[in-house]
Amino acid sequence: MALSACQGIQSALDPAGHQSGRIAGLWWLFLAVLAAIYALVLVLLLIAAFRSRRRRSLPPGPAFRPEEPTERRLTRGLTAWAVGTAAIVLTLTGFSYAVDRDILALGHRAELTIEVTAKQWWWQVKYDDPVPNRSFETANEIRLPVGVPVRVVLKSQDVIHSFWVPNLHGKTDLIPGRVNETVIVADREGRYRGQCAEFCGFQHANMALDVVAMPREQFDAWRESQLAPASAPSDDRSREGQRVFLTSACVMCHTVRGTTAASRVGPDLTHVAARPSLAAGTLPYSKGNLAGWIADPQRIKPGSQMPVVDLSADQLQSVLAYLDGLK
Repeated sequence: MALSACQGIQSALDPAGHQSGRIAGLWWLFLAVLAAIYALVLVLLLIAAFRSRRRRSLPPGPAFRPEEPTERRLTRGLTAWAVGTAAIVLTLTGFSYAVDRDILALGHRAELTIEVTAKQWWWQVKYDDPVPNRSFETANEIRLPVGVPVRVVLKSQDVIHSFWVPNLHGKTDLIPGRVNETVIVADREGRYRGQCAEFCGFQHANMALDVVAMPREQFDAWRESQLAPASAPSDDRSREGQRVFLTSACVMCHTVRGTTAASRVGPDLTHVAARPSLAAGTLPYSKGNLAGWIADPQRIKPGSQMPVVDLSADQLQSVLAYLDGLK
């Protein structure tokens, strides 16, 4: 049970990247050194307590004045303790500095740039490219190739947030009006959970994102699929759903590339059905959860900016058929 938190998709003690590995190594070093010091202090405290009990049995007499040899031993002991403490602190500071330098050095080798904008309460993710028409947006999901350093440019639209993927790196704040950067690199394939680590409002706990590390060829294929516009409706129900979507309040907030929906208030829905979750990790993606989210978002995530759209039952089913086909 004590080691149950040392692994999993959101554990800083289960490193899956270079930076997280160095941070975890530093943490274990600090833990070992400080645990040893703590144990030593407890032993000395017990010795002092035992000696104190023995002295209580001595007959009353003049105030205790240590003999000269005892005084010298105490002075030498305290001096050695102070020097040892300073040496330990300086050594740990040196290790921490070396880890920081090593982590920051990765910034010069970044091969991919992702821009992440935090909002209450979801993540807007943009994949930049020197060729403008090869840039695209997604939401609440980051995919990256294994072994490739990725520069993450961090911004905030409203309040202070904090970007944290424990398996891959430490925390970096996102501050309105300021641009921060971090670099992450995944050493192994897998799905990891990111989280806002700075209290940002009522739904702070429901502001997660999925980070998926995959082989380079799979990442390139995924990127090409994301560059494609939304799939055209394949049946009458989906075509009706597209019509309802484009003539309702949905287009006031969302983008679906390849259609007239082009708002940037809410998440880009071009490939929404291919994402693992809804509402920034609040619900796993399924058609049923999508229906509940559209029908009554404030019940699922109170305070979110997703409004209730007045759709009839038949219209809701049509919109569901359309959105579930956006993969």
